Amino acid sequence: MTTNVTTVPAYAAPAANAPLERTTVPRRPVGEHDVLIDIKFSGICHSDIHQARDGWGEGIFPMVPGHEIAGIVAEVGPGVTKFQVGDRVGVGCFVDSCRTCEYCLQGLEQYCTGGMTGTYNALDKNGEPTYGGYARHIVVDENYTLRIPEGIALDEAAPLLCAGITLYSPLAHWQAGPGKKVAIVGLGGLGHMGVKIAHALGAEVTVLSQSLKKQEDGLKLGADHFYATSDPATFTELAGTFDLVISTVSAPLDFGAYLSLVKTDGALVNVGAPEEPVALNLFSLIGGRKTLAGSMIGGIAETQEMLDFCAAHGLGAEIEVIDADRINEAYERVLASDVRYRFVIDASTI
Repeated sequence: MTTNVTTVPAYAAPAANAPLERTTVPRRPVGEHDVLIDIKFSGICHSDIHQARDGWGEGIFPMVPGHEIAGIVAEVGPGVTKFQVGDRVGVGCFVDSCRTCEYCLQGLEQYCTGGMTGTYNALDKNGEPTYGGYARHIVVDENYTLRIPEGIALDEAAPLLCAGITLYSPLAHWQAGPGKKVAIVGLGGLGHMGVKIAHALGAEVTVLSQSLKKQEDGLKLGADHFYATSDPATFTELAGTFDLVISTVSAPLDFGAYLSLVKTDGALVNVGAPEEPVALNLFSLIGGRKTLAGSMIGGIAETQEMLDFCAAHGLGAEIEVIDADRINEAYERVLASDVRYRFVIDASTI
């Protein structure tokens, strides 16, 4: 066991599918290149629920979820050059990587060939479990810490560390912008940021949602059009319309139906992570030289680029701030799609 660690208050799932409860977890001492962050806010991502309930495979318990972290630097190691005490900072989905593979060297640490070290539900280089943002403090290497610009409130910035970058990265990679037609499938925690960012990039934005109940929200967020996917006429009317379709939903899709909406040489990009496998008729790809792709968060440099972009355009997440004793209630509401659009935990209540 690592020595000279301190313990901090946190909320953890003691076992798979168990309610989260208040506890304490260890944090390593501040090392040469570490920053100690006083966590102010932590977003609740659907990924937290998948992992706390073993939806993506066997987890490491007790588990402290949380990879949408915003806070203030409280202490820095002697070798730190990027931050100082009092800086506004964030931590996203990973806190380390191998740093030497071709992808790390390209700033694509999320695709590290040795495997990035998750902010929680992972083992660090010392073999110790990582614990996430549902806690009062966290110690992170400065090279995996992000600067949150003054233009974004910390509570609205926290979800950008996952939801924001998860949508910014494919929108940037597939060059969404003026003259491009982009569809966002699902208007939830991820999707609402996709609408905001795609609109700010200058694309023509369409929301594809199960029903029209969020239509007013979608248009206010920046969508130009809004369609219900429960209406079969939607797929007929929009066939071959979009340069880029991004699916944010965590349930399996009929990919063939959504590929029918994509133009020749266009792309359907999946950022949702269903627990179940999906089927695909390959003729839906062949006819039109279409691409079915995936995208996962972003590297450190791109995440900083996203934060700076959001600050420049006045973009933050649409949030509902909750006390920590409502985390379990929030999980159930996320599963019931009863949040507009991201729960954020006030860490001072932990």
